[in-house]
Amino acid sequence: MRRRYKTVDVFTDKMFGGNPLAVVLDALKLSTAQMQSIAAEFNYAETTFVLPPRDAAHTAQVRIFTPRSEVPFAGHPNVGTAFVLARELSDQGQKLPERFQFEEGAGLVPVRLLHEGGRFSGAELQAPEALTRRKEASAADAAACLSLKPEDIRTAAHAPQVVSVGLPFLVAEVASRAALSRSRPDLAAHEKLLPGIGTDAIFAYVRAEDEAGTRVLHARMYAPLDGIVEDPATGSATAATLALLSALDPARDGEFKWRVHQGDDMGRPSILLGTIAKRAGVIEYTRVGGRCAPVMEGSLDIGPAP
Repeated sequence: MRRRYKTVDVFTDKMFGGNPLAVVLDALKLSTAQMQSIAAEFNYAETTFVLPPRDAAHTAQVRIFTPRSEVPFAGHPNVGTAFVLARELSDQGQKLPERFQFEEGAGLVPVRLLHEGGRFSGAELQAPEALTRRKEASAADAAACLSLKPEDIRTAAHAPQVVSVGLPFLVAEVASRAALSRSRPDLAAHEKLLPGIGTDAIFAYVRAEDEAGTRVLHARMYAPLDGIVEDPATGSATAATLALLSALDPARDGEFKWRVHQGDDMGRPSILLGTIAKRAGVIEYTRVGGRCAPVMEGSLDIGPAP
């Protein structure tokens, strides 16, 4: 049986930038093993599989697979899947909803379409979970994971820490853009540290600021334990990091807007836009979005599940 798929580059408006995603549109009756094999075949950071929703009030059930395992939530798969489904509806002449509601392992994920010039250009997700702050790591251990020196890790704002809004990452602030650029994943250090603190990936960032005073981060994400040497754009890690930084901000109320640059050091520049709302010192919601660019479409000739 043939299963249709489309690919899209997420968090960019140009083909061959951002983070590539494969979306399998006809996933009904595919087994988990088949989905995992298809994700391994694409070998993208993630592949999504669109299924009928369990609740008819929702848009779809979306399952997300890395090349090695299924994950309960991820950022660019939600943004890219919403964009692909919107193009499907538009091509069929159907009216686009204001937002999609995806059923995922981490819970219900709302995703709204972004519009520019009267046309949809991307999407923005809302994280399915509140920020949780988990185990910390030493600067030396985080630096080892990044092939850096301990003095390249900043700890004034926070120690390297596992944080999550749906998927956990070790988040570490790096001292300079030059240090971030020369960082590399050290597999042995990842194997030694990350499983024991409840994650398989590290998100490293450095702060910056543009001419208008906008909050800016430059970031890299490494997950070799999950078959992803480096990810060009990581919405779930971005969301968790921005939620953490907003929680640490002394302001008790407000809406914090961020622009995150990722993928530049690996030739796939990406821009992620974050909005965090804080009320009475508590994070109210975390949203991350960006543009998308369609790339390919085709079909998979795969037999019935064994």
